[in-house]
Formats: sequence, C-alpha cells, structure tokens
Amino acid sequence: MNELTDLDRTRLRWRARRGLLENDLIITKYLDAYESSLTNEDVAALTELFELGDNDLLDLLLARKEPEGDLDTPKLREIIHKMREL
Repeated sequence: MNELTDLDRTRLRWRARRGLLENDLIITKYLDAYESSLTNEDVAALTELFELGDNDLLDLLLARKEPEGDLDTPKLREIIHKMREL
C-alpha cells in the first residue's frame, strides 16, 4: 500500500467536490473516516465514481440504484457500501 501524499489528498478532496450538497456531505464523511487508509486501488475506484454525473452518483449513494456495468466491481461495491453506512 502506497501512502497518499498531502498533494494526493488535496487532489482527491478537490476531485470529490460535487454540485449537489448531498454528494459533498456523503463523500466528505467518507474521506474524513477513511482517507488515511486509502490505497491506490481505492483512489482509482473513487476516481471512477467521481466521473459520474451528480444525480447518478447520488442514486448510488442513497441505494436508489446498484452499481452496474464497469462500476460493478468488488472495490466499488465496498466503497459505496461504506459511504452508505456513514
């Protein structure tokens, strides 16, 4: 596991900023809880999530939808599950 540098953390937090406040709140809680233990695989998975539109992301985070297609991976399911529990 490679540790994230301060620059990596700043970039991840910047990338996590969303147009919908609900998404911001959920993602910020997740990063506050898990940021210090994120792996490169986690960051790559989060980056995939951050590529989604705000409404699609919110639907996943609120369990209105489940990951499908390229997003249906064990790592993304794990991250989404953790975000839903916070």
